[in-house]
Amino acid sequence: MLLSNRSLSAQKPDFSGEWKLNKEKSTTTDNQLIVAKIILKQKPDSLYTSRVYENNNGEEYTFDENFSLDGKDTKLTVYDLPRTSKATLADTDGSININSSTTFNGSEDFVAIEKWKLESEGKVLTLEYTNKMSGNEITGTFHYDRVK
Repeated sequence: MLLSNRSLSAQKPDFSGEWKLNKEKSTTTDNQLIVAKIILKQKPDSLYTSRVYENNNGEEYTFDENFSLDGKDTKLTVYDLPRTSKATLADTDGSININSSTTFNGSEDFVAIEKWKLESEGKVLTLEYTNKMSGNEITGTFHYDRVK
């Protein structure tokens, strides 16, 4: 029996969709901005994200980012703060890895390391994160349910 390389290779997951945070399953801390909603549009070589952050008072802050998935730098300004990000699509498990650095006050960097994975047949998005700033580190996992 002959199988082509194409049939042996796993199909890469498509992260496209609208996602809402499942707070009960997620790791959050007090006074932490959380990504409450995400809209993702994935193409073979890029990923567009629209993230809606929410604070403890329910105030929302949105920013959009368009990554190439080949590890090249993506630069933008988020609320007057310069940000550089790199995204890659992992061949081994189909996850997306995003490393970002946002500069505050011209010198202090907020570093975010994220690993995005699809679970439950594409109905759940997990975002494992490590955030570092001023010698402090916070780690956790956000779980999102597909809305659309």
